[in-house]
Amino acid sequence: MVRLRRYADVLTSVTDPALHRALGLTDGEFERIRALLGRDPNDFELAVFSLLWSEHCGYKHSALLLKRLPSTGPRVLQGPGENAGVLDLGDGQAVAFKVESHNHPSAVEPFQGAATGVGGILRDIVSMGARPVALLDGLRFGEPDWHFSRAVGGIGHYGNCVGVPTVGGESVFDEAYRENCLVNAMCVGLLPADRLLRAKATAAGQLVVLYGATTGRDGIGGASVLASQELDDAAAVKRPSVQIGDPFTGKKLIESSVELTSTGLVESLQDCGAAGIASSLSEMAAEFGIDVHLDRVPLREDGMEPWEVMISESQERMIAMVRPQMLEAVEAVLDRWELEHAVVGEVTATGKLRAFWHDDIVGEIPARLLTEECPRYEVGQTRRPAPPAREIADAPAAHDALVELLASPALRSRRFVFRRYDQLVGSRTVRRPGLDAAVIRLRPTMRGLAVSLDGQGRIARLDPFAGGALAVLEAARNVACVGGEPIGFTDCLNFGNPEKPEIGWELAQAIDGIAAAADAVGAPVVSGNVSLYNETNGRAIHPTPVVGAVGLVEDVRRVPKAWHEGDVLYAAFASQAALPGSEYQARFGEVGGTPAPLDLAAEARLISFLWQAAQLATLTHDASEGGLAVCLAEAALFSGVGAALDLRDDPVELFGEVGGRAIVACAPVDAPELESVATGLGVPVRRVGEVGGGTLLGVELQRLRSAWEASD
Repeated sequence: MVRLRRYADVLTSVTDPALHRALGLTDGEFERIRALLGRDPNDFELAVFSLLWSEHCGYKHSALLLKRLPSTGPRVLQGPGENAGVLDLGDGQAVAFKVESHNHPSAVEPFQGAATGVGGILRDIVSMGARPVALLDGLRFGEPDWHFSRAVGGIGHYGNCVGVPTVGGESVFDEAYRENCLVNAMCVGLLPADRLLRAKATAAGQLVVLYGATTGRDGIGGASVLASQELDDAAAVKRPSVQIGDPFTGKKLIESSVELTSTGLVESLQDCGAAGIASSLSEMAAEFGIDVHLDRVPLREDGMEPWEVMISESQERMIAMVRPQMLEAVEAVLDRWELEHAVVGEVTATGKLRAFWHDDIVGEIPARLLTEECPRYEVGQTRRPAPPAREIADAPAAHDALVELLASPALRSRRFVFRRYDQLVGSRTVRRPGLDAAVIRLRPTMRGLAVSLDGQGRIARLDPFAGGALAVLEAARNVACVGGEPIGFTDCLNFGNPEKPEIGWELAQAIDGIAAAADAVGAPVVSGNVSLYNETNGRAIHPTPVVGAVGLVEDVRRVPKAWHEGDVLYAAFASQAALPGSEYQARFGEVGGTPAPLDLAAEARLISFLWQAAQLATLTHDASEGGLAVCLAEAALFSGVGAALDLRDDPVELFGEVGGRAIVACAPVDAPELESVATGLGVPVRRVGEVGGGTLLGVELQRLRSAWEASD
């Protein structure tokens, strides 16, 4: 692998035949650039192409597959293609949301990699005209070691400092992620439905205003060198490609941007993220053209070259399109927030992105070549058979298996993670992390928004279609368990090298699974991110589709809380459960076999039942990792009360996974109505016990708690 340090070693001359390869472009792509331009690109232009045509920015191996996802619906105000998706919530409100990855930076420098991942997703939401109100994080590491703790520290540091609560997510520990961790960050923001912004120039003559932090050399090459290539043993030398975050400037950036959009002072906003100014302006200029004067950009380092200014990924920067008559008012807002700012360009009618340095043109590229003409590749696909299932020998008795599973790193309490996050700042949080989805209030009404983030790597390794579908279904079930009707999804697709046919097959199958499940649930996928080349020394992670869901809660006062003595317990069912891919199999046997098939229509009916039943329930909780037994244990520990259960002593019934199952507790007086709701929707329910006592499945609740909270 070529190590680009700061690009300076390779930006010499296009007569060097290795230059474009060093920048991450293939020979064919270089020839395509020459043909599109009708000439040789200069060094500056080639650097810009290398960023915009990178996998991270250009989605070369996934764009064609992503067209399979459903992305329209009556609530959709903005689907894929912008910084975030936006859905209409009614009552004049809208929600903007998206999940992004920051995997390779976090593998190289976990604190800053995770922190700037949070900063980037916050700015994506702000650029839609929304105020961020909640964060969720999806973390996958080999173990809860120092690297994991540093990533958690980075997330907590940035989110806590900017004053946006981290209300949910998941932490997964698996050897598959030891050398290539996954750090996915989701943000949710609120805005008036009629104030939606888009990241496009809207008229020639508008001014290009860059504001926020000053520009340095940090992050140069992050998109093309770090995020779009595999890692190797020399990954540590890529630390200069990891951006450095400043959450206090990030906070000022959020507040100033909200003020600018709420007062109508800007026409459009764009975050300076991957590929920096180059990416932001190429997207904004697509329908018009932009002249940018790089010598006007406020710098924090001396001696920066034009190409460095253009592709720097310094954090906490935004670009606004401003009508000339509004410039003075915009500058007054930015001065009050003590943010650096400068008019660095203007919108033209040339259709070109032209870069100037002290009045000399250093690069001139038709803007559409950087976006619309980015190569799109059909990935090769070779089915990879799952390893055979092997009999689990010498598994412990059910009660001992439950204790051991609860004590395992895979399933033990995650309080040691989320207690490091501010969960209440902003005074909207109705339900904190810990069980199913979080809920935030849509002030001033009593309506709420349920949010969840879920993924299935091990299941996807055995069956990527099932893994993709299950990510959607679990996120939707979590939202439904707190009374939220799922209304939309965002996805983050974490996979290995797509140029390998087996990885291409995994990617295509997982996307098909997401599409099929979203169609069944009846909610669109309106935003997302693709993170490929998650391999180290040729060893890929589990194919890991992660899905975030948002659901509308009609009354936050009726969100289920905890079960009580005397409550009736029901189990609700959809598809068949099985042991392949389960935590039980991974703990006591050898992972293999094919997960049980999903009945997507039945899964959708179960989700509908759960959010409607939540209005009657004291507690609703879906079974996922660890199966029904762990689901019951989590509910009992959450509530502080045990239960007398009538379940078969069978590993599949107690610990099977994939097929949708959930526990619903209600007062005896509400049981007939709950059964009626289930019957009306065609959802099988079975009474499995009654709440009370201090044991569960023959185990003292205190023993279960001691095992579950061992990490605390």
